[in-house]
Amino acid sequence: MPNTIPNRQAMCEALLELAESDRDIMVLASDSRGSAAMAPFAKRYPEQFVETGIAEQNIVGIAAGLAHSGKTPFVTSPACFLSMRSIEQIKVDVAYSGTNVKLVGISGGISYGALGMSHHSVQDIAVTRAIPGLAVVLPADRHETKKMTKAIAEYEGGVYVRIGRNPVEDVYEENDDREFVLGKAVRLKDGTDLTLIAAGETVRVALDAAELLAQDGIRARVLNMHTIKPLDEEAIVAAAEETGAIITLEEHSVFGGLGAAVAEVTAQHCPVPLRILGIPDEPAIAGKTAEVFRHYGISAEHVKELAEQLLKRTGVQAK
Repeated sequence: MPNTIPNRQAMCEALLELAESDRDIMVLASDSRGSAAMAPFAKRYPEQFVETGIAEQNIVGIAAGLAHSGKTPFVTSPACFLSMRSIEQIKVDVAYSGTNVKLVGISGGISYGALGMSHHSVQDIAVTRAIPGLAVVLPADRHETKKMTKAIAEYEGGVYVRIGRNPVEDVYEENDDREFVLGKAVRLKDGTDLTLIAAGETVRVALDAAELLAQDGIRARVLNMHTIKPLDEEAIVAAAEETGAIITLEEHSVFGGLGAAVAEVTAQHCPVPLRILGIPDEPAIAGKTAEVFRHYGISAEHVKELAEQLLKRTGVQAK
């Protein structure tokens, strides 16, 4: 059965569990309790819920004040607005001030596909990862979202989380016992011929591509780089040294995101052939997520082709 639970709903379920025993857990929404799937939280814990209305800059300042008072606030607001309209407050009130605020950009990437560039958030990782004192996280599926929510609630410091709007196919089994560790990539598949590094909703694409490559005898390692900052440089260097080539996949501009972060590491420590797959330097087309992904080649079939071309051009033989 295909998954019907979006990551935003999984986050709400995790927050409901946390709030049951921790009265300091707070959720804030900018007229977004519905789109953030936080209506159940607001109903069950009205005294731990703050509705600011459409005031994205104010919501970050209010959350910082709550954090200074000992609360653990989760701000839920569309990623396209939270990461752009509120960036000064994120930089100063959260990161520079060292407040324990969890910023959740909902409907991230091209989730609002049909609404076009004004509602796409494909620059948010580039912006937030450049801010000192701010962790940046993209969970892959509903199971990881639940674990991630509990992990960042315990983490002392500012965090920017980006989650999509629609349900995504599961990456993990429900009974998977692996812990979510901030800053530690997850090796989902072993391989020695090349490495696919992905984050967020592109992790499923990477896994599917690895399965297609395996049919042709190419063994691709798959890394779920759920934390863009702090980045797991050790896993990246190991992938470069042990597999010799890397392809990154992201629902983000090819500038400043996951691919750029991986390139920064490999260029300084272990240069290898690298391809960055994401949204090119143009306003992303309008359409459903699947349509936009296909248009830009963020698909298992295209990744397979790209991998085969990369191995052929570099003269690397499948091991």
